[in-house]
Amino acid sequence: MHQERMDLPLIRLATVDSTQAFLRRQAHLGFCIVLADRQTEGRGRQGNRWESAAGAGLWMSVALPSPSGVAPGLLLQRAMCAAACAMDPGGGVLGLKWPNDLVAWKEGLLVKVGGIIGEQIGGRLLLGLGVNLTEAPDLPGRAIPPASLKELGLAVPQSTDLALHIAKSWNDLALEIQPPFRWPETGMGLRWEDGQGVCLGWEPDGRLKVTTAEGIRRLSSGDISSLR
Repeated sequence: MHQERMDLPLIRLATVDSTQAFLRRQAHLGFCIVLADRQTEGRGRQGNRWESAAGAGLWMSVALPSPSGVAPGLLLQRAMCAAACAMDPGGGVLGLKWPNDLVAWKEGLLVKVGGIIGEQIGGRLLLGLGVNLTEAPDLPGRAIPPASLKELGLAVPQSTDLALHIAKSWNDLALEIQPPFRWPETGMGLRWEDGQGVCLGWEPDGRLKVTTAEGIRRLSSGDISSLR
């Protein structure tokens, strides 16, 4: 049975350390959306810094009722796929990089457009999303460089409307949404911090199945910080 979709109240902030940290501190706000024009201490997966310049992107977090029966890794993948559908309704540009990054192909290279984090505290699921809308930060040396929706030729919606659309799509994460493409694909060679192998596919619980010289491994998002 699917959850009833809620219209959540939206709180807009000019500047905040991070929308995720704000919601973590403000438990009394209950279920809501927090949208910031600028973050001073935005963080991505495993504490990586996320550049959050004013007006350049979408920086938001949403507090929802904690869903049941969905593996944490799969939960974030479904949330990111739902966000991709909101930003790319034609479904021809944005895809999912394991474990939960928003990516696209630009001139034959894979580029990163956004990322998502999540945590369950009490009865609340806190989802934090950062997306480069009109410009991407200059981050030299990245194996997968950043890019923006504008660079990719996608329409850039007004941030408030986009945040409301995405938050509504997150009301029912029991729904399985397939991205236009997944990276890595089955058969692709991979490297990470402590190993290398070949992708055997994405598991139903969100893990990545790989074969290595030592045998088959199932990677979870906490196992590695850089997959290339």
